[in-house]
Amino acid sequence: MAVRVLIVDDALFMRSMIRDIFSREGFEVVGEAENGAEAVRLHRDLKPDLTTMDIVMPVLDGLSALREVVRMDPRANVIMVSALGQESLIAEAIEAGARDFIVKPFQASRVLKVVQSALGLDERFRPRVPPAGGSPGSRR
Repeated sequence: MAVRVLIVDDALFMRSMIRDIFSREGFEVVGEAENGAEAVRLHRDLKPDLTTMDIVMPVLDGLSALREVVRMDPRANVIMVSALGQESLIAEAIEAGARDFIVKPFQASRVLKVVQSALGLDERFRPRVPPAGGSPGSRR
């Protein structure tokens, strides 16, 4: 079953770029939002496995939207998308419940690595399963 993704960014070209990265790897993009208020509504309605969230957006900024999403779904997997120079906002987002972040401009390989880590996926984007009789990384 494909990972279901919600993409949130006020710039259409950024949503398109992120959508292309996910589509090429077999993820299912279930929705897109151009502001934080739309993101909160779509997250509630669509219940995605992963949300990418721009920090600076109109109507409701990404940090406020993140807090709302995490309040209604504490297990939400949200990866923040930020521009260079927004380090303090990134730290605040991680404290508010974001799983990780991607800095613009980004490369597809970095986006996919962050997603793998945040969702616990292997290199084929399937859930990592610990070996029988042990935890991940344990030796016999």
